[in-house]
Amino acid sequence: MKIICVDDEELVLNMVVFLCEQMPETESVNGFSDSLKALDWLTENSVDLAILDIDMPKLNGIALALRIKEIRPDTAIIFLTGYSHYAVEAFKLHAQGYLMKPVNYEQLRSEVEYAMSDKATSQSSHIFARTFGEFDFLIDGNPVRFSRSKAKELLAFLIDRNGAGVKRATAFAALYEDAPYDRKMQKQFDVIIRSLKDTLNENGIGDILDMKSGELRLNTDMFECDLYKLLSGDVDTINSFRGEYMNSYEWASITEADLAYKYQK
Repeated sequence: MKIICVDDEELVLNMVVFLCEQMPETESVNGFSDSLKALDWLTENSVDLAILDIDMPKLNGIALALRIKEIRPDTAIIFLTGYSHYAVEAFKLHAQGYLMKPVNYEQLRSEVEYAMSDKATSQSSHIFARTFGEFDFLIDGNPVRFSRSKAKELLAFLIDRNGAGVKRATAFAALYEDAPYDRKMQKQFDVIIRSLKDTLNENGIGDILDMKSGELRLNTDMFECDLYKLLSGDVDTINSFRGEYMNSYEWASITEADLAYKYQK
């Protein structure tokens, strides 16, 4: 495992680098007190994990993480900070971990194991649906790009239904809440369905979506999903679940509450 640590506080940086070096799976650790120099280094070098202080001059950790994801999208991110109010921003960036200073070895090791298991899981199959935290649909570890956000949300809703058939009106009600399902909105929803189908076809996986007898259904045996692994009792997946499920979607809160009750006792 290759790691980069960035913190403008030299003492903290040296400590985090030292702790990372103690982990047996660590192959190399590079520490930087200057975020811009770290970014320059990353343009020529790849790493598995970046541990970033958030409150830094020149380029703070949030901005640095965005740049890292642009040039090295497969890099897992752990934020290290002394300020808890940064947590919301951190998780918006799909960060795999968040640590409060001061940090000890056990805390760091736990976050690193979680970050790397999440990364490994997302890349363990050709097609993978990640529902813990923010929703992403990945092919060979790369997120599928959707031309319409509602098309991505429709896919997320169908994944939530775990292969069950869903009538169009039911899916519409979840995505549009109180909007009337009149002729105008039915046509608009047809556009969303076609957009989803087109995106899947463009990625060579159109057979994942079935549309028969007015119902939408996913062929769940054609992809892996952390939700499905959790429900099947996979121990590693249960241990990695932190109570967050498809954070961006209001309809997902019911499933999230049910999963948290069952798996976070």
